[in-house]
Amino acid sequence: MANNRWGYPDLGFGIGLRTVHFEHILQNNPKIDWFEVLSENYMDTGGKPLYVAEQVAERYPVVAHGVSLSVGSKDPINFDYLRKLKDLCKRLNARWVSDHLCWCGVTGMNTHDLLPMPYTTEALKHTIERVRAIQDFLERPIALENASTYLEFSVSTWPESEFIAALAEEANCGILLDVNNVYVSSYNHGFDPKQYIDRIPKDRVVQMHLAGHTNKGTHILDTHSDYVIDAVWDLYRYTYQRLGGVSTLLEWDANIPTFDVVHGEALKARRFREQEDARKEAPELEEVPAYGD
Repeated sequence: MANNRWGYPDLGFGIGLRTVHFEHILQNNPKIDWFEVLSENYMDTGGKPLYVAEQVAERYPVVAHGVSLSVGSKDPINFDYLRKLKDLCKRLNARWVSDHLCWCGVTGMNTHDLLPMPYTTEALKHTIERVRAIQDFLERPIALENASTYLEFSVSTWPESEFIAALAEEANCGILLDVNNVYVSSYNHGFDPKQYIDRIPKDRVVQMHLAGHTNKGTHILDTHSDYVIDAVWDLYRYTYQRLGGVSTLLEWDANIPTFDVVHGEALKARRFREQEDARKEAPELEEVPAYGD
């Protein structure tokens, strides 16, 4: 049964659709639950990429995930972008559409980065209005992801978790909870990641992300270039205890290994869920880490 207010199903465990895996997917029809497509990779592209995405969408559930919606920007909403996004979601029968709680540039210039928000009441009101307008145009709710951040604004008066929870409630949108990003930002800014998870409203979460990162000692970079570390798996276990079953995606976007390696990493999340379910049924069982194969 779906835990969110829109009845979006728990699709299981998926990975991002990446070009290096195109041939493997089309030829082998691997046993994977679902795929996430990066919206911008297919909105302005015909030919093979869109052909592959449509073929995948005929065989598997697909969701659309973007990086250019720029919900926090002061620029006017880009309705040309939204038209293309709406058309793509229709072509791929996207189960839902998501992007990030961030801004991406000013005066029409896209930095192609997920820039941090100031968490103020003024910024909250501004973003609520933009999200409502975007959802009205798309004729569906969107889910917004907590992005990894490396600096904070001194003017912020809200913790990020409370800001995104209030935004989801007032704008009536969903949340894409990136567990790795919670861990990365908690390391960079010194907050308790479990307290962050505790503030997230269960009925707003429609999807979760897991990923690897690069620890530079003084800070962590969200690189999506490696295996998920043990501490993030532990936080995922805690999140499942708190929120229940939610569609979970493994992100691996740099130094991408073979399909089976990425898929195998995603399936570790299933083992965590199964282990936690077994523990609930038999609390006396010793908890065993599920990090290995």
